[in-house]
Amino acid sequence: MTAKAITTAITDARKRCFDPVTNRQTRLLILGSLPGETSLAQQQYYANRQNRFWTLMSALLEQDLLVLAYPARLQTLQAHGVGLWDVVAEAQRQGSLDSSIRERSDNDLPGLLKTLPQLKTIAFNGGTAAKLGLKILGQQARDYRIVQLPSSSPAYTLAYKEKLRLWQQLLPF
Repeated sequence: MTAKAITTAITDARKRCFDPVTNRQTRLLILGSLPGETSLAQQQYYANRQNRFWTLMSALLEQDLLVLAYPARLQTLQAHGVGLWDVVAEAQRQGSLDSSIRERSDNDLPGLLKTLPQLKTIAFNGGTAAKLGLKILGQQARDYRIVQLPSSSPAYTLAYKEKLRLWQQLLPF
C-alpha cells in the first residue's frame, strides 16, 4: 500500500463519538455534532485549543476550567448540572468540518433523555448539531427548552464576544 493510500484510508476511516458525560442530576445537555480530529486524537471533548467551548463554559460558570485537568473539567460541568454528548454516533469524515460528515449513524438521543430525570434544557453547539439533533428528537424536542448556539469551533468565525453573548442564554439553566 502506498503512503497516499494509507493516508487516505486513515482519513476516510469512520470516526466515533465519545460516551455521554451525564448523570442523574444533568439539567442542561449540550450536544455537539461529532468530535474533531484533535479531540478524537486526545480522546477529549473540545480538545482543539482554538475551540472556544472551555473558554465559554469558564465564563458562564465563573470558574477557570482551562487550568483543570480534563477529568476535573468534566466533573465541574457535572457538578453544575451540565452534560455533554454528540448527535452523530459514527460517520465518515475527512478532517474536522461538519460539512464533511458522510454516511453517519445517529446517537440514541431519546434513549439517553429517558435516563436524565432532571433534564430541562437541550443546547445545540452549532447549526449541524441543531439540524440533526432536532430531527432525531422529533416531537420529543417539545418537552424541553431548546437553545441553538453558535458553534464554539474555530471554523465558525463569529467573534468571541458575540459567541459569549449568545452562549449567555444558558445562564438561567
